[in-house]
Amino acid sequence: MEKKKMDILKDFQGSFFSMRRLPSLPWTFLEEDLESSRSSELVSEILNQTCLHSVCRKFPPSVRYRRLFLSELIRRQEAAGCEPLDQLYDALAEVVGAEDTAECYKSYFLPCGDAVSLLESVALISEGTTGLVTWEAALHLAEWALDHQQLFRGRTVLELGSGVGLTGVTVCRSCGPQRFVFSDGHSSVLQKLRANVQLNGLSEQTAPVVTVEELDWTAATEEQLERIGADTVIAADVVYDPDVMGGLVKLLSKVLSSSSPPDVLICSTIRNPETYSAFKQQLGNAGIRHHVITGPVSHVFPYNRLSSIELIKLFT
Repeated sequence: MEKKKMDILKDFQGSFFSMRRLPSLPWTFLEEDLESSRSSELVSEILNQTCLHSVCRKFPPSVRYRRLFLSELIRRQEAAGCEPLDQLYDALAEVVGAEDTAECYKSYFLPCGDAVSLLESVALISEGTTGLVTWEAALHLAEWALDHQQLFRGRTVLELGSGVGLTGVTVCRSCGPQRFVFSDGHSSVLQKLRANVQLNGLSEQTAPVVTVEELDWTAATEEQLERIGADTVIAADVVYDPDVMGGLVKLLSKVLSSSSPPDVLICSTIRNPETYSAFKQQLGNAGIRHHVITGPVSHVFPYNRLSSIELIKLFT
């Protein structure tokens, strides 16, 4: 039971810091514990691992999310008739009158216990781009990387469409690359990406050596790609817009045509099967073959695992 309790606390913590939808949190276990123990001990432990945690003090989730989370925690405790917990009401008082913002922090805990904290947009689409939030494929690819660190250790890694940086920061913090190049083509994304890279203590002066570059898929030259000299190329959730697909395939053709082609991995959440099928067809037309990588990944981050996610390796 103690192990299950620790797993539940970890689930609450991970879900809280990544701001998962409240109904997906393990409330049933909390209700059962409150009913059997008539004690607020577990509520106190949940509070310490979420709103009172040092990561929350430094990189807080949105005000609205914390308000809803604390209100639900109080509702469950009061319904069980347990002794009121002053810390719980104090925490709620802090956020009741606070003003929400268009941006907030989300944090994702690594197996070592460290957190990757990112400043993200509250809205899924912001400033004309979807690149200011973390999507499921980025989380899946990060988990896959943690399970296959040999593909990154000691290597130069180029990430296409890095977004807010979750996958890349995870690889840098846990997989030991020699050099990592984050890239994107949207100015607002690049600005946020640079801030998040710095936020997580990564730079050109650290190990690994980290840079953030603007990379226009349609304008990237072979010289630019040779200068980067990637041994591994990764991308997550970049196959969603038919209008940019041609530029992506063109870039991938250049990447794979080098004398020493890198390992290329593309991870996609398949929201529109027709769009994804069209991407694969364009790959084939460009002489690029693909292999679907199957098998489970370690469950490190909380996200919707019912989503249709596919990871492919490209080669010529």
